[in-house]
Amino acid sequence: MGLLVAVFAAATVSFANTNRNPAVPGTVNYVEGQVAIGAQDLNSKSVGSAQVDPGQSLTTATGKSEMLLTPGVFLRLGDHSSAQMVSSSLTNTQVEISSGEAMVEVDELHPQNNIGIDEDGITTRLVKTGLYDFDADHNLVRVIEGKAEVRENDRDITVKGGHQLALNTTGKLKPTSFDKKNFESTDLYRWSSLRSDYVAEANVDAARNYYANGFYGPGWIGTGWYWDPWFAGYTFIPGDGIFYNPFGWGFYSPLWAFRAPLYFGGYYGGYYRHFGNPPIRVAHDPALYRNRAFHSGAGFSGGRSGFAGSPHAESGFHGGVMGGGFHGGGGFSGGFGGHR
Repeated sequence: MGLLVAVFAAATVSFANTNRNPAVPGTVNYVEGQVAIGAQDLNSKSVGSAQVDPGQSLTTATGKSEMLLTPGVFLRLGDHSSAQMVSSSLTNTQVEISSGEAMVEVDELHPQNNIGIDEDGITTRLVKTGLYDFDADHNLVRVIEGKAEVRENDRDITVKGGHQLALNTTGKLKPTSFDKKNFESTDLYRWSSLRSDYVAEANVDAARNYYANGFYGPGWIGTGWYWDPWFAGYTFIPGDGIFYNPFGWGFYSPLWAFRAPLYFGGYYGGYYRHFGNPPIRVAHDPALYRNRAFHSGAGFSGGRSGFAGSPHAESGFHGGVMGGGFHGGGGFSGGFGGHR
């Protein structure tokens, strides 16, 4: 037990020593394969330090990349794609998708934020949290979930979840429905879901470092991007409560980070929200889930004995010494029970 405490303390110090300044719109948060800013090739060491300034473009060949916009908003580029930063202001963030495909995940949005995505000379404003796809090669704007306003010839066209808008058609633009289930099998969607999973796991790992005796601890500056050295990237931490994104992953504030997974619902039933699977509808019996870990499978801190987790002995958030591998079996925060 003394060894575990020493390791935990060392990890906390390591986090504090490697924390970085809050990210700004245009910060590159992930690089996979061939990615560049102009003529500058990027790699994993570029994460957190490379910045796409106004007028510059983030491009991919056979590769993918994730760029941060305002806190809680991720832009992810697929293969053979390019995104130019037009404006990186927090109150006016604008990106042009020049080629290929980009997906934008919006987990938190304030009235003061104005997020616009340009494509084929037309600007789409994201007005609700959700998930959006911009296919420049086919001149399409898709709203998987959420709501967007497309500005065309001095009029706004509302595009709601499950609808897309073709920008290169003649005549009046009109949204049409598309098959969301079929779209979820596409490469960029599946990759974005996986990236969202990792970022959400990093959220809880980072958020717990700002929790101390029921209050916010040192280094906490409120809602924003926070660097997590264990996952070698920035994650989003909300200022209060819990946010669930379109993929079903949760983002916890520090005061809630140790309470995952959580049960929402009334006496006759509700939902357990957790990682590794979609929400599960259950009867009112929390005891059924007392052995559930935060993330399914055996991870770095998985195991039977709860080190710093829930009151249930077998569902410690970062509990035990029985975990198998740093990312083995189901992620950094995996546990003993998994999901039945």
